[in-house]
Amino acid sequence: MSSIILQGILFDEKSSYLRGPASAPPLIREQLYSDASNTFAENGVDIKTLAIDDKGDFSISSYEDIGRVTEEHLGEGNKLLTLGGDHSISFPVLEEFSHQYPNLSILHIDAHADLYDEFEGDKHSHACPFARIMEGKLAKRLVQVGVRTLNQHQREQAHKFGVELFEMKDHKLWEIPSFDTPVYISLDLDGFDPAFAPGVSHREPRGLSVREVLDIIQSIKAPIVGADIVEYNPERDIDGLTSVVAAKLMKEILSMIK
Repeated sequence: MSSIILQGILFDEKSSYLRGPASAPPLIREQLYSDASNTFAENGVDIKTLAIDDKGDFSISSYEDIGRVTEEHLGEGNKLLTLGGDHSISFPVLEEFSHQYPNLSILHIDAHADLYDEFEGDKHSHACPFARIMEGKLAKRLVQVGVRTLNQHQREQAHKFGVELFEMKDHKLWEIPSFDTPVYISLDLDGFDPAFAPGVSHREPRGLSVREVLDIIQSIKAPIVGADIVEYNPERDIDGLTSVVAAKLMKEILSMIK
């Protein structure tokens, strides 16, 4: 019987500005099961009733270990939710997903497109994962929502890879297309406006609200087969607010994975 695997990747070595996301996974998990809330998602699903197999958190000594850990956990038919960690983890995780889901669609929520060909000399920087993913043809579609830092290079990259971009300057969230193949959600917490999620390394004003992100995710009709939640930096948080937001999104995504 397939399970929803939960793994934490304690890794932020590819961060370009501040370190901190490596310590995030246990704090998000703690909020998920906090007595301050309950385990029911908005769709009425109690995540305690789901076949969730929490593998715990993994200290990563080399970037290549992320793929190895993910391969072990994904197995045949399992779904997977990964807590990061910086956004560089998405490439090795999705590299493993692509073996099981050749027609995968990605919904990427972020202030940044993360499409640099290389950043500060590193092709696996947290600013580059979606360039690696698309050049490796690991996904059929990449839909990016919330972007508000796009420079000319990344705009050219988006055109090159056929990315479907929904920039915050346009704010046409109602035009986000439906998906017709299995969906993987990659959620960078700086996609939110800093008022909702201050605990990130790269705060970028005029972002998405929690309600907007929930509405986007809850509108997905295609099977959600995996997700990652990344770039929570506890050292930048205020009263644990961002961990609460991350846990809320984690609960809602878990309730929809199938």
